[in-house]
Amino acid sequence: MKKIFIYFIAFISICFILPALFTKRNINTFSNGLEENIQENNEQISNNNSNEVSEYNYNKYGTIKLLHKKTNEIEEVKIDDYLCNVVSAEMPADYELEALKAQAIVARTYTIYKVQNKKHENADICDDSTCCQAWVSKENRLERWEETKREENWNKIQQCVNETKGKIITYNNQPINAFFHANSGGTTELPVNVWGGSGLPYLQVVQTAGEEGYTQYSSEVDLTQEELINKLKTKYEDIQIDFNNDEDVKIIEHTDSNRVKTVKFGNYELSGVETRTLLGLKSTNFEIKKENNQIKFLVKGYGHGVGMSQTGANTMAKQGNNCEEIIKHFYVGIEIKDINSL
Repeated sequence: MKKIFIYFIAFISICFILPALFTKRNINTFSNGLEENIQENNEQISNNNSNEVSEYNYNKYGTIKLLHKKTNEIEEVKIDDYLCNVVSAEMPADYELEALKAQAIVARTYTIYKVQNKKHENADICDDSTCCQAWVSKENRLERWEETKREENWNKIQQCVNETKGKIITYNNQPINAFFHANSGGTTELPVNVWGGSGLPYLQVVQTAGEEGYTQYSSEVDLTQEELINKLKTKYEDIQIDFNNDEDVKIIEHTDSNRVKTVKFGNYELSGVETRTLLGLKSTNFEIKKENNQIKFLVKGYGHGVGMSQTGANTMAKQGNNCEEIIKHFYVGIEIKDINSL
């Protein structure tokens, strides 16, 4: 009888207790794995969202009205979302982070200046770079980047906007007209030599070493004598040039930044800015060479040359300068302030 009882107890253990133990172990193992997976997924989502544009409590200017020139539609957007689109359109994402942060501050300042000095009737600013500053939608920007770089690049753009939240450039406690351009060729230009007027005290001639290394911004425009005449005649129909006379095609005067101020073309004297426009040159920093029947324009830099040079900013960042040091190099006598302090 005793043996029968022992066998019965063993049978009960095999049938009920041991399976329960194994089942409990399996459930616990699955539960821990699920918790780990959930935790990993949450961490991944958190990491993916870590560079989203964070909120900043703007007292004003938190949203702006953006005019899309092609469709003539006006969109109300958060200013820092707008700045991500601007920075990604204006500066290469592979530039140094401190250069991109400088661009974010400059673009924010330029935007606020435009809001205060409206040019468009029902909008604060437009998306046309020839009128205001460049803008590209996130979708279009991502499409233009290599697929493997898209997430990394966009996160970097958002980071530079996030880390400069609310910062703008001021002179006498007012936002400056923060002009910028691609490449100065080594020396920036005075605004009076580009647009006339009386100039701005914070926009002076400054030098930046290392910009000549960006060879993509050196260019050459070769024109035959006939092509040159035809381009100039689009505005000056009675222009006459004696190409046998070296004095008939000649740079007469340079600006303080060594850009071309005045050029003689036969019976006319043109400004460097007008020459650039008529001949399609990338800047007014050029030389003229004559070879046989051709007139060669050797050009340095890209853009009007006023304010911050983007390649200059990138060069300074590579040398260890931070975004505020970069800005204070290109804009003289300024302060960088929180916009809510104004």
